[in-house]
Amino acid sequence: MSWKSRVRLVKKIPKDDPRARYTSSDIEVDLEGLAAFVGDRHRWILATTRADGRPQMSLVTGGMTAAGELAIATYPERVKARNARRNPLVSVAVMGEEFNDQWVQIDGTAEVLDMPEAADGFVEYYRCISGEHPDWDEYRQAMADQGKCLIMIEPTRWSPVSKGGFPPSLFDD
Repeated sequence: MSWKSRVRLVKKIPKDDPRARYTSSDIEVDLEGLAAFVGDRHRWILATTRADGRPQMSLVTGGMTAAGELAIATYPERVKARNARRNPLVSVAVMGEEFNDQWVQIDGTAEVLDMPEAADGFVEYYRCISGEHPDWDEYRQAMADQGKCLIMIEPTRWSPVSKGGFPPSLFDD
């Protein structure tokens, strides 16, 4: 019996049932919609590829720049930077504040920028997360003094903006 046949056999849940608050959804978005969703969400999971081909995931803070690139600050010796230099095909999961909030997966091509080339990118990174800095020269110098690098990701595709929960098919029409 197929899963579609099994779904038809399931007793429907009334739409006024409290479980209806936890209905799953998938919303297709264009780049503008993606930017609107990502805008104030900065808790991400970055997936890169290890040398043996297995995924490596890192919890990161990131932001989408005005140009539509994803920006993540890190250090050159961190495995995420080393992996992205070796294989620039990466994925990012952008999540909401709560575990069961909406989320999106963004696939893209990464470029790791070192200082001083990364200096202006760090300005964009800061702006898309925290707004304006009182002294950009001081900020650029701090990034150089800390030896930071920047992973910039050009999105190539993305999933629908999704939310887990009960499938809508379980509820009365």
